[in-house]
Amino acid sequence: MHFTNTTECKGEDKVIQEQGDVIAAEGDTVTLGCTFETSYTNPTLIWYKQEVNSYPKYMLKTFSETTDKSEEFKNDRFDAEVDKKKKSVPLKIQKLQLSDSAVYYCALQPTVTGNTKTLYKNLWSKDNRILHNIH
Repeated sequence: MHFTNTTECKGEDKVIQEQGDVIAAEGDTVTLGCTFETSYTNPTLIWYKQEVNSYPKYMLKTFSETTDKSEEFKNDRFDAEVDKKKKSVPLKIQKLQLSDSAVYYCALQPTVTGNTKTLYKNLWSKDNRILHNIH
């Protein structure tokens, strides 16, 4: 299975996904790393999944001790929690299925003044490099 993680930056706030390609087998568990830098004390982090020839789909957002999942990802196979001390929000995917092969994006919630155009533009790193692939 092929999973990909990439980077998003906005001003002083940024997320970093350095794990690179991840190779896993059906039934395995993988954890995709994502660290962040922000001036917010209680940041909201979002994970997206982008399958081949498709747009990024919202998976879940996590803040404080709460995680809100979209309907498609409400099962127990997907989970993420913000660790404010480590400034990380790893995405854990259990019981891998072939359909989990995708590019996975970690992003900081846009500010109130942000807009969706900014969000989607920021899903790509400056050099469009893919930092996480899960095969």
